[in-house]
Amino acid sequence: MRHAAVAGAVLAAILAIRASAPAEEGGAESARRTRIVARIGATRVITVGEIEDRIAQMPPFQRATFGGTPEAIRRRVLTEVMFPDALLSLGAEGDRLSEQLPTSSAIERALSGATVRAIRASIGPASAIPMDDVRAYYDRNQARYDAPERYLIWRILCQTREEAQLVLEATRSDPTPTTFARLAREHSQDKATYLRGGNVGFVTAEGVSSEPGLRVDRAVVRAAQAVRDGSLVPEPVVEGDRFAVVWRRGTIASTKHAVEEVAAQIRDALWKARIKEETDKDVAALRVSKLRDLNESLLDTIAVPVGGAARR
Repeated sequence: MRHAAVAGAVLAAILAIRASAPAEEGGAESARRTRIVARIGATRVITVGEIEDRIAQMPPFQRATFGGTPEAIRRRVLTEVMFPDALLSLGAEGDRLSEQLPTSSAIERALSGATVRAIRASIGPASAIPMDDVRAYYDRNQARYDAPERYLIWRILCQTREEAQLVLEATRSDPTPTTFARLAREHSQDKATYLRGGNVGFVTAEGVSSEPGLRVDRAVVRAAQAVRDGSLVPEPVVEGDRFAVVWRRGTIASTKHAVEEVAAQIRDALWKARIKEETDKDVAALRVSKLRDLNESLLDTIAVPVGGAARR
């Protein structure tokens, strides 16, 4: 599996580094680190290397709390950290806690998290993603970083000019969202927006809305461009064979970001996508090789607490 390959690569790197030193020196160092400081129970041992690794993992401020000299630090880490950990671990094994909830779940989560960390280590940091990959992503998603000016438009599409004029006069007499929403429900021929107060979303100069599947006639946009934010277009706008009452509610200014400005953001997106891709590959492969005897019909028999009471 992927994490096994990562572990193998890490081990190979360690062996390569050690191989660069004289063989006799490496052998002596290995022998020193494997010397046993203490035996606990029938099988547990604490070695020189384990103590060194535990001390090395501590940040300096924490290490200093164990003493002011190397001798004091070594002794207190052994007696106050490693002895209790080893003894409690043996106690947990005796009670078979690893087979009981919530311990078993916590162990699974820890192993799962370690696998994801191994995947991240194999991919490397986001900062290592080449600029060529960043530019390719930028080119594929340029609309995210180079957006035109957009206008928030509400409009009521009426059957006739006379009807549109009446709706426009009613809106002028009470220019509130509540009134406009009521008039949209009563008069708008656009069934995609009449129940949402005529709101067609933020629209580009080409009439493309931020709302999926919505467009408006360019004439509506041109009419909205001619007035200020918060203003009604003074006359009904011809839209095909119908007439629109248009209210420009707001504007989002155009944005343009060079690839260098968003490089860090793109690297982070690529890094997360690669981690997800590799994780999904591992999950898919493990599902094929490990998952068996799946009986989803039994899910219906599992009680799930809802509002403090278990419901089926």
